[in-house]
Amino acid sequence: MPPTSNRTQPEEILRTRFLVLGSGVAGLWTALHCANHGPVLLITKGRIDESSTNHAQGGIAVALCPKDSPGLHAQDTLYAGAGLCDEPAVAALTSEGPAVVEELMADGAQFDQVDGQLLCRREAAHGQRRIIHAHGDATGAEIVRALTAVTCAHENVTVREQTQALRLLVVDGEVVGVDASDVESGRRLRILADATILATGGVGGLFRYTTDPVVITGDGMALALRAGAVLEDMEFVQFHPTALACDEMPVPLISEAVRGEGAVLLNAAGDRFMDQYHEMAELAPRDIVSRAEFSEMRRLGADHCLLDVSPIPPGKLASNFPGILEMLRDHDIHAPEDRIPIRPAAHFAMGGVAVDLWGQTSLPRLLAAGECSCTGVHGANRLASNSLLEGLVFGARAADTASRLQPLGARAEAALSLDPERVPSVPPLVAAEVRDIMWAQVGVWRDGVGLESASRQLHRLLGKYASRASAWPSPEHADSANVLEIAWVTARAAALRDESRGAHFRGDAPEPKPSWQCHLLARKTAESDLDFSVRPVEILSPTAQS
Repeated sequence: MPPTSNRTQPEEILRTRFLVLGSGVAGLWTALHCANHGPVLLITKGRIDESSTNHAQGGIAVALCPKDSPGLHAQDTLYAGAGLCDEPAVAALTSEGPAVVEELMADGAQFDQVDGQLLCRREAAHGQRRIIHAHGDATGAEIVRALTAVTCAHENVTVREQTQALRLLVVDGEVVGVDASDVESGRRLRILADATILATGGVGGLFRYTTDPVVITGDGMALALRAGAVLEDMEFVQFHPTALACDEMPVPLISEAVRGEGAVLLNAAGDRFMDQYHEMAELAPRDIVSRAEFSEMRRLGADHCLLDVSPIPPGKLASNFPGILEMLRDHDIHAPEDRIPIRPAAHFAMGGVAVDLWGQTSLPRLLAAGECSCTGVHGANRLASNSLLEGLVFGARAADTASRLQPLGARAEAALSLDPERVPSVPPLVAAEVRDIMWAQVGVWRDGVGLESASRQLHRLLGKYASRASAWPSPEHADSANVLEIAWVTARAAALRDESRGAHFRGDAPEPKPSWQCHLLARKTAESDLDFSVRPVEILSPTAQS
């Protein structure tokens, strides 16, 4: 390979003990815990408050409420996960959840209370009222407010907004940092770190309709995949059943807690239908509700269903969901008098970068936490409001792992002399094409023909733009490349899993198959193809269960 010109070399070198990518709950919490052990640099490609966490409404599922326990929380999590949850991960989530949420409250997060007691709600597939929330329906914003304040005030934390990671740096098989660029100035950065932690969120940007902010484009998963890390369970994408039926990006969300308080679903003809699809009706798991809506829309030739909030007492509606009501008024919808047009939208990725229970990926010194990771805790379908808790519990665990890593040593010098590898550069218009393909063929309702077609189309696009790789692509071209690459992996994984389980439903294979009660792992090969393998579901031993 010929020597690179100065125009491809980094213009600034940064050195830190811990590098965190992402500013949602997992990124902020991990950074805060790492800061107790040394300097932390947190980078985020947008503003610090641009994250899925900031949009989260419903709350945190945690066993802090009367009549609840970690064991009951675990039971509901396992049920929602459709046989694919790793029990040790579920045990860690539910047993460590109460302490970590109490720590969050000690750090300044304020949750709704009545007479000094946490106010708990019930959401779909939960057997107990265990959802704590803030300002009625602004839980994520409150968490971001509190964590941003305490993290940014820590003397060991430096935050760089508008900074986009383009590639992971690998020396002797270990990740030693990233190359990144300043989104506004284009300045080229090389950041060296003893530990690199991905907390970049999910994959909503792969789909035409999503509740995720526009910055969520599968970045951490794409970075890890290209560096040789393993991805897991990429076929499982959760679609939230009650997103506002509109063409905005992101699509405004109407919290599941609204149905938990009594709202009902109607089809476009005005008829209630959920009791025909599941015994829990409106409180069925999200995948079942989303498919039921899809079925009713298809049966009636409609592009939406309706959410009727009139069964909720007006006072409770106003006090519990002020943000949602304001959003609806901005769209000229006046609840409870008006029925709310809704339809499913991509909401959460159960899969991601494969990690162990302590955040370690398949590449040394590379860790991941939150939605971009896959611990196996969600299985085939995440239980409502477990996502914020996941970011807290496993973010703290990833920070603990990172704190134990030794300094880079000689690898730091080697990293300084690395030539920048060229990374994919894809025009933004291609991302729009990808979103249409994914929505039509890898969405709520899938089948083998559509999945194979999507895989071929996406692979063809990858081949077309492979020759347009760049050492320092623009932010838009880098985002589009990440969307395309992760969409391809998702479609390939969904085509391979020829069964229906949790959020992955195939009309040509509508039942789960015992042979597929396993995790699907994907790794990119040197030939720019994918190698798939399986991992068995982890079950707690009888001793551990007792």
